Amino acid sequence: MTELIAIARQFSGSSTAVLPLGNGLINATYLVTTAAEPFVLQCINAHVFPEPKAILANLAEIGRHIDSKAPEAVELQIPRLIQSEAGFNSVRDDQGRIWRATRYIADTVSLEVLGNLHEARQTGFALGHFHRLLSDLDPVRLKDTLPGFHITPMYLARYREALVAVNPKLIDKDCAAFIEQHQTFAGDLETAKRQGLLPLRIIHGDPKLNNFLFDHNRQKAVGLIDLDTVKPGLLHYDIGDCLRSCCHRPENDTFDPDIGEAILASYLDQAGHFFTGPDYDSLYAAIRLIPFELGLRFYTDHLEGDRYFKVEGQGQNLERALGQFRLCKSIMGQEGAIKQLIESLRGKTAWFASATR
Repeated sequence: MTELIAIARQFSGSSTAVLPLGNGLINATYLVTTAAEPFVLQCINAHVFPEPKAILANLAEIGRHIDSKAPEAVELQIPRLIQSEAGFNSVRDDQGRIWRATRYIADTVSLEVLGNLHEARQTGFALGHFHRLLSDLDPVRLKDTLPGFHITPMYLARYREALVAVNPKLIDKDCAAFIEQHQTFAGDLETAKRQGLLPLRIIHGDPKLNNFLFDHNRQKAVGLIDLDTVKPGLLHYDIGDCLRSCCHRPENDTFDPDIGEAILASYLDQAGHFFTGPDYDSLYAAIRLIPFELGLRFYTDHLEGDRYFKVEGQGQNLERALGQFRLCKSIMGQEGAIKQLIESLRGKTAWFASATR
């Protein structure tokens, strides 16, 4: 803890306490108490993010872009970088690790499970508003902080490589069978991108539920955090990942269609004005793909010895993979209803857009 205080004091000399914050699987995150305002201190995982400076550059760029907008047009708080007392966006410790500090969004809570449909609608609003705020920022201005992230065919190729070298005792027949049966849709979104149907835009990259901040009454989503994976990409990765996180019923690994409808409707209220026909056409593919992708990543990490995701014991990544594959199966079982919902929302959004022109 003495080392953490020393690092924190490079951002604020009055730092007095450092406590663990959140339950993320990648970066070590802490809340720092100071004589003035608290702040968030994070060690950027260089094993996952080989170019930490790219993360810092992206955070600065999106901060400048959002600050350029009229205050009344911005309904979401995004963490801002805090400079060190030496005037830099980060500090390096004795082990060469890079640490950064961001402003703490106070009086908020993060959720692990949605309690009702109002919270679902607020989550959809927040993701849509984030995309809307950055929809006029040229994606080429941002760096790719995690090359290959969400490129499912690449994860599939890595899985096949892992199978060659793995101890056969680690292979799970259910995971292997599910991947073999459903790998045909792994390239759906990337194919649409290559065909020019889905353009690169700016994505959050990891919009799982606990990265949305709500006010203490849980009535309004007021912030979006964990921006390390903000980069040029397909909005569909964000939409699919948000629904994967929020619509997952963990007790039986099924997809909750009511939550899905609430999130999508509110999302499109914000993002529908720049959504195209092909965007709608690829929504179901995104909803189906992301649980498959994450299951594939968890299972590959299990085969490779749990190198990427934090685990509390052997076999945890395997259990995570099985849960995601069961969720994917549930989504496929509701394909007709989900596609019908998307078509209904497409019609409502088109009507609203024409009525407000």
